[in-house]
Amino acid sequence: MELNVAASASSSSKKRKRKERAIAAATSTNTRTIRRKKIVTIDPSNFSHLSQCFGDMVRKMWSDKRFKSTVDPHMLVQAISVASHRRYRIGKQMEAGEFIAWFLHQLHSGVGGNRKAGSSIIHQLFQGEVEITTRRKVKTVESKRAIDENDDRLGSDDEEQWTSARKEDEERVKRESEVNANAFEEITNNANFLQLTLDIPEKPLFKDDNGGLVIPQEPLVNILKKFDGISFQDVLRAQQYAQKRRYRLKQLPQNLILCLSRFKKNSFNNEKNPTIVPFPVKNLDLSRYIQDTQRGNERAPIPSESEVRAMTVNELKKLLHKYDCLDLASHIVEKSELVEVCINFIQKSLPDLLSHKYDLVANVTHTIPSEVGREGQVDPLEEGSYRCHVQHKATKQWYEIQDLHVQEVMSQLIGVSESSVLIFERKTPEQRIGIL
Repeated sequence: MELNVAASASSSSKKRKRKERAIAAATSTNTRTIRRKKIVTIDPSNFSHLSQCFGDMVRKMWSDKRFKSTVDPHMLVQAISVASHRRYRIGKQMEAGEFIAWFLHQLHSGVGGNRKAGSSIIHQLFQGEVEITTRRKVKTVESKRAIDENDDRLGSDDEEQWTSARKEDEERVKRESEVNANAFEEITNNANFLQLTLDIPEKPLFKDDNGGLVIPQEPLVNILKKFDGISFQDVLRAQQYAQKRRYRLKQLPQNLILCLSRFKKNSFNNEKNPTIVPFPVKNLDLSRYIQDTQRGNERAPIPSESEVRAMTVNELKKLLHKYDCLDLASHIVEKSELVEVCINFIQKSLPDLLSHKYDLVANVTHTIPSEVGREGQVDPLEEGSYRCHVQHKATKQWYEIQDLHVQEVMSQLIGVSESSVLIFERKTPEQRIGIL
């Protein structure tokens, strides 16, 4: 009897020890996992007053407990006025693109962002990268003074010898100046951006037969040639010397903001460029403006149909997994069916998947009365009004909003309006290949 009790006690103690060791091992594993994942906590109380007011307004807009169909932005407007030192205030109209740049910077710094890329939610949504190549002339030091310093004559006996030497020096400097006139140096660096500013061609100087200005049209594709990485643009620096710059997009953000610079200030007042910039509302393809690289190397070539038919089952699944489309082979059993699915995917869906396509989500336009902007009239920026076009994604219906006035608008009219700010959203892989 005593032996049985001792045996049961020893077995229970062994089970208890094994359980304690298992708990200790699980605790150490969880501790290592927590240390590896680096938990980050965000305290909204550390945000700036402007960021807190903006967050409150967004939560009120999307709240299902509000009893009114409108949200009062009074607190946000007051916070903007205080943060900008009354630069942006009620009763004073400013450029929309300039305000958006300032507002995004304030939100980024207000939530604890810094100069590091991706340090805030603002950078994660709107920040991209562009490559800037600056071309400038090589500075030369040769001048007539350098020739005169070589004058070491002792008297009039060597006048002829000095004259011939001076002519040779002048010819040498002339040849060097001709060579240096075409000598340029290029400096390339990368810069981050939250929005891209596009220059609109100048409006025509002459009027039409009826005495009014001819309003030209310039497609958005032509204006985006600024970022094709081929053509150079003239840039006037603060030191009043000209440079040439070439821009090339390296990385596009999830949400792309394009600002059209319509207002230009001369010596007397502001002038507005009324040029119409037609743009696509859906499927804006920016593949031609971005470097075709993947992780620093050239993008892997797309396999041909013969190469796909020669692949094994594992290679075919790896091909679909590479582009996050392994779900296409989830219900396939035979290899022949898998091969046909991969060929169909490469020929029809993959080109759209590799493209950089965007859909319009918001458009800010500025309209002015017909008599504003002519000689002796008031400032077009002050007298005009802003309107916003947004889309209700559930019904695919576009609306035009101006203060409390909301009305439906056709999507065809949005692309030919006097846009000032365009906000595009990158299409998801499912939208690009036509699943959604």
